[in-house]
Amino acid sequence: MYKNIRDLREDHDLKQRQLAKYLRCSQRSYSDYENGRTRVPPNILIELSRFYGTSVDYLLGLTDEKAPYPRCAKE
Repeated sequence: MYKNIRDLREDHDLKQRQLAKYLRCSQRSYSDYENGRTRVPPNILIELSRFYGTSVDYLLGLTDEKAPYPRCAKE
């Protein structure tokens, strides 16, 4: 999981501090997420998936498919 988060950031030519600002956390906290020192909270995973336009499953390493899942139609 941590490799996917770092790779996406680097692919978008972003610095950790830029993502930390977007996520409203410290650069240190974001660095800890990327390096596996701290578990990434679900709300941060959701925000990262929205930011990168990918699924949480991709971030977690459960799939190699980057595309997000289609949203369900509300009944």
